[in-house]
Amino acid sequence: MQALRLLRVIERSVLVTLFLTMVLLYTGSVITREIGGTFASRFAWIEEAVRLMNLFLVFLALGLALERGKHVGITNLREKLPDHLHKLVQRSIDVVGVIFSLYVAWLGWGLVQFVLKTGQSSPTLGVPMGYIYIAPVVGFVLLALRYGLSLFGVIDRFAPQESDA
Repeated sequence: MQALRLLRVIERSVLVTLFLTMVLLYTGSVITREIGGTFASRFAWIEEAVRLMNLFLVFLALGLALERGKHVGITNLREKLPDHLHKLVQRSIDVVGVIFSLYVAWLGWGLVQFVLKTGQSSPTLGVPMGYIYIAPVVGFVLLALRYGLSLFGVIDRFAPQESDA
């Protein structure tokens, strides 16, 4: 449980840092365009950086969102099932979730390797494009971890969640 708590803290810290950095960069970009004139063209990289950060923000939040019950789900049928079937359906969802998430992460890893071999890089930042494709790999591994933790009863993602506000 201590490792899971540490993982949550790291995930939250990375997500908050990414989000605040995106806001600051984009705000700076808008201000620069308004008052910078031709000087603003030097900051064209900000648009691409914010888009790439948004990709990482979305994929890195997958595991936390699942753990907190924030993923979209159809609960009408599941809630009307008898208790023993309800548990079976929940476990089935977790098993399929683990398998699917690991499969997508595996496919993503293959894509990362392929794109790195092509030598492509992003237009304004010059970042190798293969590094950008790491976001879904990490995100789906974190998602598989949360499905696995739910499957083995370490977390109860189906329990009603209290608000963070």
